[in-house]
Amino acid sequence: MNIQLHQKKVFFASDFHLGAPNETSSTIREKKIIRWLNSIEDEAAAIFLVGDIFDFWFEYDKVIPKGFIRFMGKIADLRDKNIPIVFFTGNHDLWMKDYFTKELGIPVYHHPIEMEIENKKFLIGHGDGLGPGDETYKILKKLFTNPFCKWLFKWLHPDLGMRIAHKWSSNSRLANNNKNEHEFKGNDEWLWEYCKEMDKRQHFDYYIFGHRHLPLELEVGKSSTYINLGEWVNQNTFGVFDGEKVTLKTFDK
Repeated sequence: MNIQLHQKKVFFASDFHLGAPNETSSTIREKKIIRWLNSIEDEAAAIFLVGDIFDFWFEYDKVIPKGFIRFMGKIADLRDKNIPIVFFTGNHDLWMKDYFTKELGIPVYHHPIEMEIENKKFLIGHGDGLGPGDETYKILKKLFTNPFCKWLFKWLHPDLGMRIAHKWSSNSRLANNNKNEHEFKGNDEWLWEYCKEMDKRQHFDYYIFGHRHLPLELEVGKSSTYINLGEWVNQNTFGVFDGEKVTLKTFDK
């Protein structure tokens, strides 16, 4: 993808968790996200949605999850205006396939990607399973992304499959809250440590990740910065690249 700013900006957001924790609060959040997208569309050279956009997503051959119609309509509108949008899968929506690519021309990435924008080098991804620690999740991710396991799940009726998936997703959120996920963990910030190790092998100006649910802007090297985008369940934070620098901002309208 070749992104030309032309005095515009690139926007990054992650962890909308649409669908959680219930329909009422998710709909309120969805409407706020639409207001944010409306507010940036005139100055957006591209929009990167960096994982866990949905609290659960599974694409059957002929079925996608019910709901999120306002959000889907808005991203279709943005694509009709030729604004590039890029999706990344997260740990909650890792079973996205090619629906958005075929319907809207939105690429979907399952791993971090390297990009150069206005002579700045970026490494962009959701961030789940990277860096040291979190061994239990890394094992689970291998299980969930195994082609045979996905094939088995596909044969469950969607009503049953969605019920099981939302139950697992709810338990995962409760576990995260018990870990005080919104507290800065210093040298135990696994994604920060991952960025430091990456920077020893290859330089990037910016490492852009989600997953952590904590907005962070941390120095990686003399000229490298790790940005965590935070989340939209409570914080409504996003990143903006103006051609020179990535800045974290909060949407409060």
